[in-house]
Amino acid sequence: MRRLMGLINLEHEHDFLEELTYFRCGAATPFAGRYRLIDFTLSNMVKTEIEEVAVFTNKKYRSLMDHVGTGSDWELARRHGGLFILPPDWNDPTDISRGDLRHFHNNRDYFNRSKADHVLISGSQFLANTNYEEMFNHHVKSGADVTLLTVHLDDELPEHKSQLRVTADNGRVTQLTNDQNNKEAFTNVYIIKKDVLMDLVDECIAFHKDHFFFHGIKENLDKLHVESYQYNGYAMFVNSIESFFRHNMKLLSPDAYRRLFFDNSYVRTKISNEPPVKYRETADVKNSLLANGCVIDGDVSGSVLFRGVKVQKGATVKNSIIMQRCTIEEGVHLENVILDKDVKISGGQTFIGSSEKPFIVAKRKVI
Repeated sequence: MRRLMGLINLEHEHDFLEELTYFRCGAATPFAGRYRLIDFTLSNMVKTEIEEVAVFTNKKYRSLMDHVGTGSDWELARRHGGLFILPPDWNDPTDISRGDLRHFHNNRDYFNRSKADHVLISGSQFLANTNYEEMFNHHVKSGADVTLLTVHLDDELPEHKSQLRVTADNGRVTQLTNDQNNKEAFTNVYIIKKDVLMDLVDECIAFHKDHFFFHGIKENLDKLHVESYQYNGYAMFVNSIESFFRHNMKLLSPDAYRRLFFDNSYVRTKISNEPPVKYRETADVKNSLLANGCVIDGDVSGSVLFRGVKVQKGATVKNSIIMQRCTIEEGVHLENVILDKDVKISGGQTFIGSSEKPFIVAKRKVI
């Protein structure tokens, strides 16, 4: 879709995932056994036939760059367009921009060189499996300057408190508030005309603003034509440890897993060639999601295991998330636990957390 370019803006996404974001940005956090949070946003853009996608990174982006590479796993390794990782580059001593406006200012060439007329901007904390073609058609047909993607919240969950709520009159947005009684939530995904975007960036910088959406769009609702477009598919927000743990566990339900991964075309991720899961004679696995390369000798129930996890004989893993290449030795009991990558739990130990506050071990720890 040559008229639409993509931008994943991570500047204002705080690292709320505690130990899981000690060494990585939130967008690079593993999810659902084989994915990273950014995979959903990237996949949705590719399914919308967007041929050029940029990522505004801020800090701790080494893991993110290692994961996305050249973008080839998303068919974004292209001669023209493709994937652009745009880390901070503050070398202009005359630059007075702040916040994410510094990214827009210092990467102005990315927007100027593109032939696209509109920009799809998203974060990484809204997870869905969709494409934005219908939203884009609505945006063009309505003649809007900006179109916001919204979801209706049937159940109010803790992760929804930080989401702006949208009030619209016949589709035209009139207010953006934090009113928790308003069930129409903004997903932090929106489409904006490119020329409007650049004009608002210049205006915000001139007045020493530091947040493009809040100061450029939210404060100019009376001057801009801002439309809303509701998404009705399966979706979630992951912006805390509680929401991360709960939504991983929810995917153990076949219905939830099917709605996220099979109701639309597949979610792309970095390819890793691993052998199938090996279940030994003493293995007992129930209601769990296991990725390739796992070797199971012990008991696993209600858990999500990423690639290459080893659960030795006599070990028990219950209601837990175990990330890549972790080793759980004999006699270990884990319950409501999150182990980051490459953790080794020595034999005979017990760790028990709660579903609201799981016990977390940072990556590469030996306990």
